[in-house]
Amino acid sequence: MTMLETDIRNADPLSLFYQWFEAAKGSEHADPDAACLATAQDGRPSARMVLVRRVDERGFTFFTNENSRKGQQLTANGFAALCYHWKSLERQIRVEGSVERADASESDAYYASRARGSRIGAWASEQSQPLDSRETLLKKVSALEAQYEGTDIPRPPFWGGFRIVPTRIEFWQQGEFRLHDRFVFTRNASNGWDVQRLHP
Repeated sequence: MTMLETDIRNADPLSLFYQWFEAAKGSEHADPDAACLATAQDGRPSARMVLVRRVDERGFTFFTNENSRKGQQLTANGFAALCYHWKSLERQIRVEGSVERADASESDAYYASRARGSRIGAWASEQSQPLDSRETLLKKVSALEAQYEGTDIPRPPFWGGFRIVPTRIEFWQQGEFRLHDRFVFTRNASNGWDVQRLHP
């Protein structure tokens, strides 16, 4: 499969993302919204998989413990990157941009939509911090379940959303003999997008 240059050059990158994401939802076994998040602090890169729960005209939003290693790096360095890879479709999308916090109401709404166990887990896990044993974690989960039995579980003050506001979005389609199709959209001074084909 190849990307048609005429279609790409007339496309909006978010519209194209939605098209590819819909295809991925139909072909990926699990978590089509999973992407590798790359951050950096003091010149040292770090990467891990996250679930990007919302994509709209504002950017690409995911939620996490703000005290985690990635949370600290996102706060210290206001730039980050995402890479989606859908092996079943032989496609990937790379996103680069600045980082902003989701507002409290957005974080509250997403937290409330999570399974109750996941809401308990957000309180129980001191994400990225040393843990002496799994038993310690499970005891904390049990204590929190008892504490909130029969009541709503509020969003932890240290848990919320981060959004990558894209300045660069690259679409990659695997090609035979590694002659891949690559197009990059770059945000311009008028807040529109310039598009350029890249060598594989």
